[in-house]
Amino acid sequence: MRNSLRVACVQPSSGQSLEKNLSIVSKMVRDAAGRGAKFIATPENVALMEHRTDVLKANSYPLYDHNVIIAFSTLALETKTTILVGSVPIKGKGEKILNCSVLIDSSGKIIACYSKIHLFDVELVNGDNYMESEVFEPGDKSVIANLPWGKLGMTICYDLRFPYLYRALAKAGAQVITIPAAFTSFTGKDHWHVLVRSRAIECGCYIIAPGMYGEHSGNRSTYGHSLIVDPWGRVLADAGEGTGIIVADIDIDLVSQVRSDLPSLKHDRDISII
Repeated sequence: MRNSLRVACVQPSSGQSLEKNLSIVSKMVRDAAGRGAKFIATPENVALMEHRTDVLKANSYPLYDHNVIIAFSTLALETKTTILVGSVPIKGKGEKILNCSVLIDSSGKIIACYSKIHLFDVELVNGDNYMESEVFEPGDKSVIANLPWGKLGMTICYDLRFPYLYRALAKAGAQVITIPAAFTSFTGKDHWHVLVRSRAIECGCYIIAPGMYGEHSGNRSTYGHSLIVDPWGRVLADAGEGTGIIVADIDIDLVSQVRSDLPSLKHDRDISII
C-alpha cells in the first residue's frame, strides 16, 4: 500500500488584528480538515502581519506560553490534524525576537520549532525596503521533524533562496520540506514558482509552501500562490491570487523512487576553485 497523505495549505490575507486573523485562519483550517487533510500548513506571519517593531515585540511570548500557539494546539486537537503554524514572533534571549515556524501534532503537542535562519534584509529596485535583522535574531539550526508518515524539514520564506539548506535537509532524510512564506508580490511574480519547483527537483522531495496574500500595513503586498509540488517538480496545487485553500494527496514513497531514478544527492562532490 502506498504511503499516501492528504495535505493542505491555507492562504489568508492577515492584517493587524490578531483576533480577526485567528478567527479567519481557524475556519480555513477546519474547512481543510473537513476536506480530509491530515497535515495543514499556514503561511509566515499567519496570525499577525505587522510592520511596527513595538507591536511585534508586544505580541512575542515564550514558545509554550504563546497565545497563538495555544490556539493552534487546541485547533489541532479539535480537528485531529497536524498543523504547521507558519511563523509567529517568539521572545528571544535579548532585545530581539525570533521568527519561528512551529509544528503541532494531532494531539495538540508541539513537536518541532524552527527559527528562521536567513533574514530578509533587502532594498528592492521598486523602492521596497525590508530589514528583518533590526527586529529579529537569526536562527542557527536546521530542523527535521519525525512524523508517523515520514521526515519533514522546516524552512521559512527567504530561506528559499539558499539551496544549500534544502540539500542539507534532504541529505539528512527530509522527504517533505515546508516553506511558509509572505513573499513580496514584486519578487513573487518572477521568482516564486521557479524557486519552489527548483528546490523540489534538486532535493527530490515534496515542497509544501503556504503563502500569504494581499495588501498589508507598511505598504507591503504579498504574492499568495501557495504551492504543493511533488519530487519531480510537478505542481499538484496552486492557490493563485486571493484567499483560499488548496488540497493534494501526496505519496511519500515517490520520494525514494525519484531519488533512485535521479540520485543527485549521492553525486555531490567537493570542489576547489582555481
